[in-house]
Amino acid sequence: MTRTRFALVGTGSRARMYLTAMTGPHADVAELVAWSDTNPGRIDRYEEQLFAGSTAVPARFEPEHLAAAVHQHRVDSVIITSPDSTHAASIATALRAGADVVVEKPLTTTEAGVRQIASAATDSGRDVLLTFNYRYAPRNSALKEVIASGEIGDVTSVHFEWLLDTSHGADYFRRWHRYKDKSGGLLVHKSSHHFDLVNWWLADSPVRVYASGGLRFYGAANARARGLGERPARGSVDDQRRDRFSLDMRLDPELKSLYLEQESRDGYLRDRDVFDEGITIEDNLSLVVDYASGASMAYTLSAHGPWEGYTVYVNGTAGRAELSVVERGAVLFDNEGRVIVDPSAHPDGAGSDLVRPTSERLIVQRHFESARVVPIAKGSSGHGGGDELLLQDVFRGVAHDPLGRTADWVDGVRSVSVGLAGNRSLESGQPVRIDELDLGVAV
Repeated sequence: MTRTRFALVGTGSRARMYLTAMTGPHADVAELVAWSDTNPGRIDRYEEQLFAGSTAVPARFEPEHLAAAVHQHRVDSVIITSPDSTHAASIATALRAGADVVVEKPLTTTEAGVRQIASAATDSGRDVLLTFNYRYAPRNSALKEVIASGEIGDVTSVHFEWLLDTSHGADYFRRWHRYKDKSGGLLVHKSSHHFDLVNWWLADSPVRVYASGGLRFYGAANARARGLGERPARGSVDDQRRDRFSLDMRLDPELKSLYLEQESRDGYLRDRDVFDEGITIEDNLSLVVDYASGASMAYTLSAHGPWEGYTVYVNGTAGRAELSVVERGAVLFDNEGRVIVDPSAHPDGAGSDLVRPTSERLIVQRHFESARVVPIAKGSSGHGGGDELLLQDVFRGVAHDPLGRTADWVDGVRSVSVGLAGNRSLESGQPVRIDELDLGVAV
């Protein structure tokens, strides 16, 4: 069997999912032939872990030589997991060099990036696959089925709240994501997932966005306002265990090998203080989004919740659907200062009876009828069971899928356009129409 030849751009922690797949369950159909990162130390670590003793170690290339690498190594498809602000250039280069693209969300962070990608995709005719893994999560697929069936009628409005906790949410304020020129802010980097879900659930397109929000919890000004005082020195394990908002990468083998041990090569700090000066993204956001069908959405995102998950309420002309998900019921720590995923393992004996349990529930109630609980299939991988199903499509092609879970660059534009319009609205204080954005041929 001929294997698809892949190149990889960006070897941070997000790349592991694809690397593990290509060297494990999908190795019979996928082959990594070349890879690149601005910090070669990260490639060193993955090479030691995944290709030790192998005669088929991927070739290395500099990021700016992507086009040459596509030609030299006969690359069929390029996987892009580099920082968001680099996506547009890498996507366009790969497409014009004759390769397809698999890219992590978001598609890009700017209107200029959308124009660049749209032009390259149109000119080349190559495929771009956006890895919106939350589409594949069984709970989200179940809601899609309910809406598509017409059981609740035509959708009139959506209420969508996403809560990031003080582990996951805080992490965006330690990394490069804290700078809007690198990530587009949470409205682009994180919320593009959520906006894509609504676009997909409703089979609809956004037309207008009004946004409000700000940096209200993290950042130096908020720390001073709450009297947090001096922050503990970076590098002290004991101090960091007393400070629940600090990250000690020595406690995590992957973070230690990919980031802490590579700092001397490029100076990138993965564990910045979430209460630093200079953070330019928001941690609380609220939007009203209008859709072409006439439906509207009220959306909120908070990045400092005590638990993590989301609620979606979909109102229709014949009833209502309610999806509630708890992904982590509390941020708890073991005796070594590591975040506990399973609350029942807490060393102080705080079991699941004292912590909001991980759960997911979908309820549908039609007008003048009793409510019913919709069964949700169990997923066994990350992102609610979505990662494994997504990787099947990435490496083995799309089987028959009546839900249409695969996403292309146009879906990527529709999702990121909400964040781009939202950022404009934050600046102006006014609603912004999507057609006011300069998206070129993507409009």
